[in-house]
Amino acid sequence: MLHSSFISKSNCTKFPPVASPNASLSSFGPSSLLQMGLKWSRITSSGRRLSSKVRSHATQRTANVFGRQARERVLEEEAPEMAETTPSFKIFPGQASPLGASEVDNGINFAIFSQHATAVTLCLTLPLRGELDNLDGGMIEFSLDPRLNKTGDIWHICIEDLPRSNVLYGYRIDGPKNWDEGNRFDCNDVLIDPYAKLVEGRRTFGDPKHKLSKFLGTYDFDSLPFDWGDDYKVPNIAERDLVIYEMNVRAFTADESSCLDQNICGSYAGLIEKIPHLLELGINAVELLPVFEFDEFEFQRRPNPRDHMINTWGYSTINFFAPMSRYASGGGGAVGASREFKEMVKALHEAGIEVILDVVYNHTNEADDKHPYTTSFRGIDNKVYYMVDLNNKGQLLNFSGCGNTLNCNHPVVMELILDSLRHWVVEYHIDGFRFDLASVLCRGSDGSPLGAPPLVRAIAKDATLSQCKIIAEPWDCGGLYLVGSFPNWDRWAEWNGRYRDDLRRFIKGDTGMKGAFATRVSGSADLYCKNKRKPYHSVNFIIAHDGFTLRDLVSYNFKHNEANGEGGNDGSNDNFSWNCGFEGETDNAGIVALRFRQMKNFHLALMISQGIPMMLMGDEYGHTRYGNNNSYGHDTALNNFQWQQLSARKSDHFRFFSEVIHYRRKHQVFCHENFLTKSDVTWHEDNWHNPESKFLAFTLHDKNGGDIYLAFNAHDFSVKVSIPSAPPARHWFRVVDTNLASPDDFVGEGVPGIGGTYNVAPYSSILLEAK
Repeated sequence: MLHSSFISKSNCTKFPPVASPNASLSSFGPSSLLQMGLKWSRITSSGRRLSSKVRSHATQRTANVFGRQARERVLEEEAPEMAETTPSFKIFPGQASPLGASEVDNGINFAIFSQHATAVTLCLTLPLRGELDNLDGGMIEFSLDPRLNKTGDIWHICIEDLPRSNVLYGYRIDGPKNWDEGNRFDCNDVLIDPYAKLVEGRRTFGDPKHKLSKFLGTYDFDSLPFDWGDDYKVPNIAERDLVIYEMNVRAFTADESSCLDQNICGSYAGLIEKIPHLLELGINAVELLPVFEFDEFEFQRRPNPRDHMINTWGYSTINFFAPMSRYASGGGGAVGASREFKEMVKALHEAGIEVILDVVYNHTNEADDKHPYTTSFRGIDNKVYYMVDLNNKGQLLNFSGCGNTLNCNHPVVMELILDSLRHWVVEYHIDGFRFDLASVLCRGSDGSPLGAPPLVRAIAKDATLSQCKIIAEPWDCGGLYLVGSFPNWDRWAEWNGRYRDDLRRFIKGDTGMKGAFATRVSGSADLYCKNKRKPYHSVNFIIAHDGFTLRDLVSYNFKHNEANGEGGNDGSNDNFSWNCGFEGETDNAGIVALRFRQMKNFHLALMISQGIPMMLMGDEYGHTRYGNNNSYGHDTALNNFQWQQLSARKSDHFRFFSEVIHYRRKHQVFCHENFLTKSDVTWHEDNWHNPESKFLAFTLHDKNGGDIYLAFNAHDFSVKVSIPSAPPARHWFRVVDTNLASPDDFVGEGVPGIGGTYNVAPYSSILLEAK
């Protein structure tokens, strides 16, 4: 099979437009082109002669392929002498729906939206199996005639006799060059179809030999439908019962301490192997950091302060339909990644664990106008896909902090996002989505906030998404902070940033935080008790992927981001952390003990709170990033799960974390459907208005008598507290005292003999159960 490209000298195109309805049924080969008085051109990336018999003259052409300047030699050849090397295709006008590549009765149909384009060219390459990591071969190109291959703003073409898989494709698109009006057309760029269901690029994550590899769409109509199994069913866990574990697919098993075969380290298959750990921990939902296709080498495409970094978090989407291909084991590529992703979801579901995806619809990888990385949307129709400031020379608006902002509420972009979400639910059986910087979804095309954003409403009302968990990160980098007021239609949950901040401040001993702490652990009714919203519309968290890990939260007063290359200017300065007396790692036994006690206090508070608790991967053993609170670009132990450290802490720190999670799931007093009433909770407090008071005790009442008493002491001294009477015919048993060493810090069956008072140690907490 030849790696070649056939082009004409004008408009970067090759196959001519279909000239008439009759011509659309012609078989295009050298003879038919000759009859139309046209020539074919053949391009090779090396510029070598194709045959000693070829009569040609050489011209030079520079193609800008995703930021690379590739010098190519064009050999113009008369068509009759190309007959033995020219493929033959039968071409039809095609159809406008569905968008993307689809199999139809008479071939493969390609359809793409571009409202402002003046010329569209479909580019194909048919690589040999096993050579997909090298995309530098030639391309076959088909120019689309707007009279026949365009319906409305959809450009389309159907090609017969194409292989049903293993084809790579993209588009060259031309149009107005007026930047001031927001256009960014360049027909030299080969662009990824926004509706490509699979994207192919380099095969191995972080492979420096293919640092500048291109990305193209592909399709697979050969594989049989995935077998989900006759007994397969989704867990369908009620929102109030969720315990979420935020994690990174690659970082979970990339480290050699995972003791997995090297071929599956850092892959979807690797995650499957570690499901027993998730079950032992006790969580029942994973929230995966972005798994849509992204380019981990995006920081290394040009010299810059971050050009030593590899994007391991993935918040830089190339395509919204394709699973990250380099998370496939053994370099399995796009098709392998799709299959393996489904295997992972199936295995998690069989274990009773739901799968929530962290999705990034607020911006893409294509950066800004100063240093653009054009791969798709920018070159297809920039002023439709992105917010642009037409009052400022058509510059991109930037509410994402990443150089561009997706124009989410434009009808075409909104439908793209909805189609993407439906695809992940129908094709991959995803249970829910967490929307990164979701306040962007609440902005109009000019960036102004919308009271009833169409996209947010459509997601809430969509039939296919009706059973999905939908979670907003209710802020963006433009200052639109919507915690508690995100447009919700009684469906949307939110990352509760107020919960994070208030919990951090109370546990570390800030003054005046007792009332806020009580409000947060009881479900944040001040934020969410509106209309038909519920306590579980608050996703409670103390730690997330961005920011300190739990161990660093109690070990550092300041961020230490020097390794990121930005002089420590990146990352948040408002961490509400406390190093317990020393900045960073220390051998001081007293400080180390206090830090682990504080981590237990945070974890207990999180797991007894009304709402949905979310914890971060690695906190169950005390993972440290050594004070780096913005570690997105480190494909190292800084981010990677350290399995040997887990083993070292299995009997104490991990045991406590696991036991508390399992305890929460067994006791419905922590998972109320509705907000707490006076019959649900008793606050043992008459000192609410004293800002110096850092002690709080309360009882959660169980209708069957199994009450839970909790006390949190954030003072640096002990507090002797009076214990209320247990319910009739019951006695208090101590389940948790974070001041005690393992295994006494958690005793599931409870320790009897609790008297009328209890001495709560400094910076500690207790849980008593009435039995």
